[in-house]
Amino acid sequence: MKLRAVGLGALWILGQAAAAEAAGEVVSGAAEREAMAITVYNDDLALVKERRKVTLPAGLSRLSLREVSGQMRPETALLKAVSGRPVALLEQNFDFDLLTPGKLLEKYVGREVTVIRSHPTTGEERREKATVLSAHDGTVLRFADRIETGVPGRIVFDAVPANLRDRPTLSVLLEAAGGPQSLELSYLSGGLSWRADYVANLSPDSRHMDLSGWVTLSNRSGAGYDNATLQLVAGTVNRVHPRDAGMPYPMPAAAPMARRLEVAQEPLMDYHLYSFERPTTIADNQTKQLALLSASAIPVKRSYLLAGSEVYYRERYSDLGPKLKPAVMVEFENKGGQLGKPLPGGVVRVYARDSKGAAQFVGEDRIEHTARNEKVQLKLGEAFDITAERKQTNYRKLGDNLMESSYRIDIRNAKEEAVTVRVQEPMPGDWEVTQESLPHRKESSRLAVWNVEVPAGGAAALEYTVRTKW
Repeated sequence: MKLRAVGLGALWILGQAAAAEAAGEVVSGAAEREAMAITVYNDDLALVKERRKVTLPAGLSRLSLREVSGQMRPETALLKAVSGRPVALLEQNFDFDLLTPGKLLEKYVGREVTVIRSHPTTGEERREKATVLSAHDGTVLRFADRIETGVPGRIVFDAVPANLRDRPTLSVLLEAAGGPQSLELSYLSGGLSWRADYVANLSPDSRHMDLSGWVTLSNRSGAGYDNATLQLVAGTVNRVHPRDAGMPYPMPAAAPMARRLEVAQEPLMDYHLYSFERPTTIADNQTKQLALLSASAIPVKRSYLLAGSEVYYRERYSDLGPKLKPAVMVEFENKGGQLGKPLPGGVVRVYARDSKGAAQFVGEDRIEHTARNEKVQLKLGEAFDITAERKQTNYRKLGDNLMESSYRIDIRNAKEEAVTVRVQEPMPGDWEVTQESLPHRKESSRLAVWNVEVPAGGAAALEYTVRTKW
């Protein structure tokens, strides 16, 4: 009885759909939009909300909502009435097979078309009927007395198939009381993504910087969004990805400067929501940049980092690097002044001024989502005038899993100013520094750090012995 009930219900819906088709289709395009709002997430995902003014007939009808996203996830679509009497939804179809000459020919496989040829001298047209046998890797046509490949002339089609649209369309079978009313459609879509890009301009003494933040927004969803209220969510939202999910689109670089624009920020559960007060238009296949933040005179600390490896402490070595280059690091704290707000993850590009005052690119680094009052560290590149040499000067095996090794690191500074080089050594297993020329700091159970002062135009050395057990 249950199977019979389901079958009767399906037959009833099919009958109602046929009745709605006979009554005609109500088509709604972008011109009927009253409002548009988009919330874009980091990972190629957006929540699209739009309100359209439509006039529906009483009873059953088919409403075709054109110019929706071509990457709509139809299982997330929700249509509801926001004015007038409620509507009852019976069926919905997402038609994203768009009209092209090739697609049209594919849909006519097994069907009859008209082929028009023109005489090469007189220009007289001749019409013949033919059946499309194949449209894959070329066209195969069957005429009354022969079969031809290729397209021998112009092909004329009787009509456009119902499931082939010139724009992505959500087709809904619904029952309404009739008359004009506003409908709100919301759905999740791929093809929309954003990221933050930052531009930092260092002061001549590299002790302060101005920071501009951009939102780089990319739209490859197959639809445009005019005068949309834009919101951005920073944070990693858990999603169930399909097995054949595509790769996200690459993002372009940011422009060098940003004009200050107020953007409202608020917490959203364990994420952060950024809202732009001014509506914006996002065209299809467009990359748009919007100013996110602007801060000036941010205190900056420049340092040099020479990082080692725990493999140095497991075996006997001789020379561990004749010309090592310390990394150039710039750090600042996300607090005070015009900062002290959550910074979305993105790439920070840093510029410094030369002797003529022109800005020159000096490096870039990626930051993760950074909460307020946290420290931000940027690796810009490798120092040119600072070099180091690391050697293992002694190695002894004291037991099955007990080793003792000694090291010497010579650091040379060709700059006209003194520098401090942070020597950072990851240690394996249980370790103990038994001898050292400078005091170390144990920053964690796996990390020892020395700060080596190197005079201008001079050199300095660090010597230490480590006993490790694992």
